[in-house]
Formats: sequence, C-alpha cells, structure tokens
Amino acid sequence: MESLQVIKQRFEIIGNDLLLNRAIEKAIRVAPTDISVLVTGESGVGKESIPKIIHHLSHRKHAKYIAVNCGAIPEGTIDSELFGHEKGSFTGATTTRKGYFEEADGGTIFLDEVGELPLTTQVRLLRVLENGEFMKVGSSQVQKTNARIVAATNINMHDSIAKGKFREDLYYRLSTIEIFLPPLRERKGDIHLLFRKFAADFAQKYKMPTIRLDDDAVKILENYGFPGNIRQIKNIAEQISVVEENRIIAANKLMQYLPSKGTNLPLVIDGYKSTSDFSSEREIMYKILFDMRNDINDLKKLTLDLMKGENPVKIKEENQQLIQKIYDEKPSELPKQSQVEVVRYNEPFNNSDEDYEFAETIDADESLSIQDKEIELIKKSLERNSGKRKLAAKELGISERTLYRKIKQFDL
Repeated sequence: MESLQVIKQRFEIIGNDLLLNRAIEKAIRVAPTDISVLVTGESGVGKESIPKIIHHLSHRKHAKYIAVNCGAIPEGTIDSELFGHEKGSFTGATTTRKGYFEEADGGTIFLDEVGELPLTTQVRLLRVLENGEFMKVGSSQVQKTNARIVAATNINMHDSIAKGKFREDLYYRLSTIEIFLPPLRERKGDIHLLFRKFAADFAQKYKMPTIRLDDDAVKILENYGFPGNIRQIKNIAEQISVVEENRIIAANKLMQYLPSKGTNLPLVIDGYKSTSDFSSEREIMYKILFDMRNDINDLKKLTLDLMKGENPVKIKEENQQLIQKIYDEKPSELPKQSQVEVVRYNEPFNNSDEDYEFAETIDADESLSIQDKEIELIKKSLERNSGKRKLAAKELGISERTLYRKIKQFDL
C-alpha cells in the first residue's frame, strides 16, 4: 500500500494538518473494499480528491471512473443521465442511451452534491445501493450494475433529512463510511503552504516572477476565514500574480484582495487594522444612521407631548438635553443649546404631522443666519431631488405641505 506522502504527491494534495491526514488515511484504508463512502465538507475543500484516491487504490482502478455533479443536472433529465433511457420514452429520446451507472459497471461512480438529488431519483439510487439493480427510463427490464458509489455533499445531511429533502435510509446506505474534510480556516498551518504552491504554479504558467508575502501579510492570510476554502485562496493567488507589479506583497495590498466577510475577528498587526463584518465601515455607518433616526423620533415625541399640553418646563428641559446631545455629535450643524427654545405653535394639533409645525425663538443676532441656513438646506435638497418636493420633504424630515409653505415664504 502506498504511503500517505506518496498519495499526497500523486494527487497534488498540499498540507500537513492532522484532520486532513486522517481523512486521507481513512480513504486509503477503505479503498480495497467495495463499501460505499460519503465525503462531507464545505464547498471548495477538495472533496473530489477522495474518490480519486479510493478508485486508484482499489481493484477497480483499471475500470472506468465517472464523476457526476448531481446539482448541475436538471431535475427532469437526471434519471435519464444516471440510469439511461429507451428510445421514444420521452420527447427528444430519439435513440436508446446508456446511463452513468451502466457505463461505470465494474468501476467507480462519484456522485458530487448528492444532497441535491430529487426524491424520486433518491428512490432509484437506494435500489442500486441495496442490490445493484436499476431500470432505464421508459423500460420495464431490470438491469444490474457493479459500480462502486462514492458520494459527496457540502450540506448538513441531518438538517436535510429533518426537512424531508433527503431520505434517511439512503443517507445510511451512502454513509457506511463517512470521510470529513476540514475547512481551510481549521488548517491555519496549511494556508501559507497552499498560497506559495499556487503562486509558484501561476508564476510558471504566466512566465513571471513568483509573488511573495511579507511577514505581516502572512499573518493576515493565516487569520482570514476563507469561506471559499482552497478554491478561494487559489483565485486570490492568481489575481495577485497577474495584477501586481511588485512581487513582494505587503499587508495593506493583500487586504484589497480579501473580502471583509472572510475575517472572523478584528486583527491588528504593526498598526494595520483589519475589521470583521461587525466592525466594518458599513456597519458603523448603519449604526450612526440608526442613532440619528432615534434622535429624530425622540424630538418628534417631545414636540407631540408639548402640543398635547404636557408640562412646558419639563418638555423644555428634555428638549434642550436632546439638542445638546445632537450638538455634541454634530456641533457645526446646530445652534448652541441656549439659543433654542420651543414656545408656541403656528397651527392647532390634530394628530397629523402634515397640519402643524412649531417655531423656535432664537437670539436676535442669530435669527438671520439660521434662516439663511434653512434656505440653503431647502435649495440643496431640491437640487439633489431634481425639484421634486415630495422627495425633498422626506429628506429634510418635514411634511410636503410644510416645505411648500417654506418655498412660498422664502420665494424659492
């Protein structure tokens, strides 16, 4: 029997992780038997290597090896693809056709993404696993196949069974032996090895010097989550190899090729900060917007309470506290707290914010500048919204009716 290292070299498997080695050793031990095998793991971890190893080390290695992506075949034709069909069995069936199980007789058939099989096809597959029998579409003649089945999936089969999307009896027939391949984020010691291998391959392919990572870039690479696993790191190595002129890649340059969703935790290396989804700039902006919305809602509530006849002194104090809070956050956009005081209403309150507005008493020396700012804000909002009053009013946080009065008042 060939050693672990020889198998890795033959099938170009990079890495020394314990879980990876355990999966390969398990494949080596089970290969000489005819037991069905289920390979599990996330998308992009290299599940297709395991059935190749099993076929190569089995007594079937001189027979056919057929790989089928079950998720890529339309539901209406998958039975025909797997089991074949008779001439005239359906529209377009102009000839009799052999299916993959008939073609793989005596060899190995690899069913990738087996969790995507429709339930009707699962029944047919279960019969093949139990006694090697199947029937072509449109035929009543039972045929036999001696194909060994190795399946793979990236979904949680137990969840799929609980939801009624996968037959429990088929799962236990497929998973006589289950081999799990770990995601790349659990193989941190292998990440840089893989990157260097791919970088060297692409340097040879495109006839250019090999790219290398500096120490900080290596640390960032090893702490990245890699949701796309090996497929993703290969793509990143190829992008950098082709695009970057400088062949020594620094941390800040590498981060341009790593989508933010891959980082599990905030990472600070020599003053360079990488943030996760939860602390990204987008999330921070959302938080600021939500806080501003809450502040506006609080102002509206205070105003409504005042109009309903609540204690004016209490309302004035709460209003001033809220204005001070907003002023502390954006001082350039608001007058000082002592210059604002809610004192009267222009129109009666009737539970509609389109039928009232409130005025402020402002220090005399500030009234003109406040009015100028109000005019400027209205003009800018109208320009941004191409003169559409409804959109401008929504942006300014006032009713369309109020905006219309302001336009007439300031002769805009």
